[in-house]
Amino acid sequence: MNEPRNPKYTADWYLKWIASIIVLCAMSIRGVAEYAQIDLYLSIVGIGLWLWVSLIWNDRALILLNGMGLLFLLNNLWKSFL
Repeated sequence: MNEPRNPKYTADWYLKWIASIIVLCAMSIRGVAEYAQIDLYLSIVGIGLWLWVSLIWNDRALILLNGMGLLFLLNNLWKSFL
């Protein structure tokens, strides 16, 4: 019998769902100016977790996407403190 392509209830399965929920929470408050800093923090955590998942999966496209996304978000965080 073939093993499922995307097995459930593994460490990376939980990680991807937690990361996705955090990114969705960040996106849900993105348009509210008072929550801009919270959006930034949630986005950093969510994209950082997705980067971890992409490294586990060894998926170069996701590593590039989430790695660059994390750099952009960290740059914005740095600028917010200047």
